[in-house]
Amino acid sequence: MVMVQELVTEYIRELKETIDFISLDDFEDLINTLIRAYNDGKSIFTMGNGGSGSTASHFVCDINKGVCVGLPKKLKVICLNDNMPIILAYANDTSYDDVFVEQLKNFLNAGDVVIGISGSGNSTNVIKAFRYSNDGGAVTVALTGFDGGELSKIAKIPIIIPVNDMQKVEDVHMIMVHMIMQVLYRKLRERPEERTFYEIGQKGSHKYVPDLSLHTNAKLPSGTD
Repeated sequence: MVMVQELVTEYIRELKETIDFISLDDFEDLINTLIRAYNDGKSIFTMGNGGSGSTASHFVCDINKGVCVGLPKKLKVICLNDNMPIILAYANDTSYDDVFVEQLKNFLNAGDVVIGISGSGNSTNVIKAFRYSNDGGAVTVALTGFDGGELSKIAKIPIIIPVNDMQKVEDVHMIMVHMIMQVLYRKLRERPEERTFYEIGQKGSHKYVPDLSLHTNAKLPSGTD
């Protein structure tokens, strides 16, 4: 008989072990890349399929709203799997392999950041978008699992969670999104011109102090989901 508590305990234990596979050096490279894009006014694109697609979309919400609210200058982050009509149009009229790369042809500029999330690292549509992005002078960042797949081989910044468990790989990718959000929130408020007090809505009625380096008791912004 399968014991629920034993399964849950095992899952939590393995997830804790999996988190330790995050490379702090690679993560710092990613943060520095995003800050450079912010400073230079470059765009950041995210993409993925299935659960990875929802992580890519969540990433955009947390950065565009969670990080940028109250900042005079904003990050520019776009999720390529959010526009379902255009995805369906490309999938129907050309190929599902083209749903991301064709969108990038409309928007991509040299120096932009392209983040592909793929548990296996072998999603053909993400790989195709990365090849185009590399040729266009963008910085490609791969969040993958397992052995990294083809995507990690062609990414300029590959971050691999080397476990053979899709759910735990996706868990850690989502944790990384929240790590990115909180680190950027603090880093972008280190400079005097970005320091500001602001209030978010009357529902929560919380006052937030973005400069957490000066105000250790300040709260991060609450989520909307």
